[in-house]
Amino acid sequence: MSLTDTGTGAAEALPAPVGPDCAGSADTAASALRWDNEETLNLRLTAEFTALQAALPDRAASPRDADPLDGIHTWGPTPTPVGAFELVPVRLDRDLPLIHGWMNTPAVAEFWELAGPQDRTERHLRAQLDGDGRSVPCLGTLDGTAMSYWEIYRADLDPLARRYRARPHDTGIHLLIGDAAHRGRGLGSALLTAVAELVMERRRACTRVVAEPDIRNTPSVTAFRKAGFRCRAEVDLPGKRAALMIRDRVRQEHS
Repeated sequence: MSLTDTGTGAAEALPAPVGPDCAGSADTAASALRWDNEETLNLRLTAEFTALQAALPDRAASPRDADPLDGIHTWGPTPTPVGAFELVPVRLDRDLPLIHGWMNTPAVAEFWELAGPQDRTERHLRAQLDGDGRSVPCLGTLDGTAMSYWEIYRADLDPLARRYRARPHDTGIHLLIGDAAHRGRGLGSALLTAVAELVMERRRACTRVVAEPDIRNTPSVTAFRKAGFRCRAEVDLPGKRAALMIRDRVRQEHS
């Protein structure tokens, strides 16, 4: 099982909602916004969005402002029904061979499209590691064993932000379960629940967690649903049609 998501923006219109299975009509598909191919790390924010972000109650200057994701390396382990889970930021010298191997397994390669030589995986990771911290690649460890790969990112600073009505501090998740032995056991939904709750706990300014799995990836979409995400629309992204999945802080804390 592999999972993906992104995004946040300011004034873009939300694509028309779709049915409970994220199966949009031909009209919905025709009206979906088109991707403009702008890279996440080069996204230019609109004046409207910047003003909205500056008006948030917690935006007084603080050391956190230098870290767009509030210190993932300090979040530590969190208990889950399947064991103790922790997000550990990637180190290339330690983790590249493992992640490269996962990217070349058929179940992952079908949706991540990063199969091939190791330097292809390295470029993907280095683009984040050498960036400004708005996207952090992590290993997910379960009871101390590395078994998944995650990208936690500032969805409001990502091109997906142009595809829906984004809010400042929306946080996105990409996920893949690495080894076949860990797939098909319900781990995906349990870990997505844990990570969504961890994001909300550690990033108090964040009110929503966002994802955009490939609409064809039924196990991924199902795992997000079981973790409390709701499909809000279908959107066209590079190389795929995605289910825009959102888990909202208010709904989860008052349900």
